[in-house]
Amino acid sequence: MVTFAISLLVIFLVLAAQFESFRDPLVVMVTVPMSICGALIPLMLGSMFEHGLGISVTMNIYTQIGLVTLIGLITKHGILIVEFANQLRREQGMDIRKAVEEAASLRLRPVLMTTGATVLGIVPLLLASGAGAVSRFNIGVVIASGMMIGTLFTLFVVPVIYTLLASKTVHSTQPAT
Repeated sequence: MVTFAISLLVIFLVLAAQFESFRDPLVVMVTVPMSICGALIPLMLGSMFEHGLGISVTMNIYTQIGLVTLIGLITKHGILIVEFANQLRREQGMDIRKAVEEAASLRLRPVLMTTGATVLGIVPLLLASGAGAVSRFNIGVVIASGMMIGTLFTLFVVPVIYTLLASKTVHSTQPAT
């Protein structure tokens, strides 16, 4: 539990430095708890996997590594949308709602491609057999389920939260003369 809190804090502080704001990292990080809940669904349904596949999914070091990885991957989705919305507001003077709608629609493909590539890359972990198969399965099932559910939340929740929390003023990146 401490590991997750520290990883969330570090990611939040890095994003705050990148965005030069505390609001934008909050918008980006809002989907992290939702994706973690999605990743924990297989753990709650662990008995289903145990009876069907003969593999038990439990909270262990491998699932925790998967959760920390998931935090970084889901954060990346939010960064894509928020950064592009900020860029549209700065460069084209769009209002908050129009900018986030445009950002979400233009960044839909990269977000879905990242999710698809990650989930397809996880498939060998889910199908592994032999020594260490259970640990690979635990990491794979947590990342795959968390990415799929977290991506849905990212695409719908980030624009709403951005509309509510985004700064009403646009900060220019050009130096004053």
